Amino acid sequence: MARRVKTTFTVDEDLMRYVRVRAARTGRTQSDVLDEALRQGLGVVQRFRAFNEADEEEALSLASEAVHEVRSETPG
Repeated sequence: MARRVKTTFTVDEDLMRYVRVRAARTGRTQSDVLDEALRQGLGVVQRFRAFNEADEEEALSLASEAVHEVRSETPG
C-alpha cells in the first residue's frame, strides 16, 4: 500500500459535494474518492501526452477538450 500524506488544499464547493456524495454512495472515504479521481485524471493526461507526443501543457489541453466534448454529449 502506498504511503499516505496528509495535505490541505482548496476545492470548489460543488466539486467537494460531489466527492462526499460519491463516497457515501460507494461506501468509501472521501480520501479514497479523491485518490482515485487524481490517479485517473493524471493518467489520462499522461496517455494523451504519450499518444500525441505532446508536452505536459498540450496534453492537459487535449485531455480537457476531450472531457468537455464528452460532457456536451452526455444528456442531463
